[in-house]
Amino acid sequence: MSLRTRPDRRLLSAVVLAAGEGTRMRSRTPKPLHRLCGRPMILHVLDALEALEPDRVVVVVGHGANEVIKIVQAEASPRLTLEFVEQLEPRGTGDAVAVSLTGFPDSYSSDSDEGDLMILPGDTPLVRTATLARLVGEHRAQDAAATVLTARLEDPFGYSRIVRSKDGRVARILDDPDCTPEELDIDEVATQIYCFRHGVLAPALRRVSPDNSLGEYFLTDTIAVLHGAGYKVTTSIVGDAVEAAGVNDRSQLAAAEAELRARVNERWMRLGVTMVDAEAVYLDVSVELAKDVTLWPGVILQGKTRVGAGSVIGPACHLVDCDIGAGVRMEHCVAERAVVGDHAMVAAFSVLAPGSRIVAGERVGPLGAP
Repeated sequence: MSLRTRPDRRLLSAVVLAAGEGTRMRSRTPKPLHRLCGRPMILHVLDALEALEPDRVVVVVGHGANEVIKIVQAEASPRLTLEFVEQLEPRGTGDAVAVSLTGFPDSYSSDSDEGDLMILPGDTPLVRTATLARLVGEHRAQDAAATVLTARLEDPFGYSRIVRSKDGRVARILDDPDCTPEELDIDEVATQIYCFRHGVLAPALRRVSPDNSLGEYFLTDTIAVLHGAGYKVTTSIVGDAVEAAGVNDRSQLAAAEAELRARVNERWMRLGVTMVDAEAVYLDVSVELAKDVTLWPGVILQGKTRVGAGSVIGPACHLVDCDIGAGVRMEHCVAERAVVGDHAMVAAFSVLAPGSRIVAGERVGPLGAP
């Protein structure tokens, strides 16, 4: 999956836009730090990028900048080379990307074949690595100046349309109010994920104006600029539009959580874990399960919880940062930072206090009583 540069390939870098306040979340927590399956939203985006081995990733921060930087530095993969730049005023996505370019060495703009730059928002936690790899691959195969990740929707109302010229090339991206009746029928819509040839982006951004009702600089306007200058702009169509869906409020956060949880559960079932009712099992992405583990409905495993082979957990167990051995049986219990030895049994309605240690083969009753 790696797209790291080779003698016949350009460098790949990325920009993650995480400066928005996210007012619709109605929260003191910066929008990129809202968690899905135990991990901040922006970290899911960075995880998807990691397998592509980008040369560097520039994260644009704004609202809650210090908190976002602290969390990302602490939890992001050490294999990612991260830079942070701050957008001091919210002047639109075009301005955010212009600010991001200050996080790259001068060589990125002075070399005519310096590489490709992927741009994606920090609120698209469902995007898959394979989709991003396909976007870059098609961008390079077409020798495009820019490639937009798009989706086809039966009902495109409210989405930005991909408008093509007579020769079939992408000419511009238009929102509903700016579309003609014919353009409103276009079912191919733009996501907020792009791949640009690095050297063409800065000049295109300089030609974007804030001549709109919001007085902001829009990244979408660079597409018309590039087309007008004779550059080739293409699209890569995502198979499942939900991958590129942004999270803007608590309802969308819950929907994204449900989709991500279904992916996590499916992965573990394919690796040999039994879930009696997968829709009623909640796992953080950091949880580790061995083969032949059985999870009954109402199981919630969080943090760095690890469960050994053949253990049966549930129904109705809530474990946080626990180390559970092999062949353990637990049901209707709560535990935090507990260690449970192999073949131990934790009976219904037990509560294991932080730091509890249950030796191998031991039976524990309610409230931790023997």
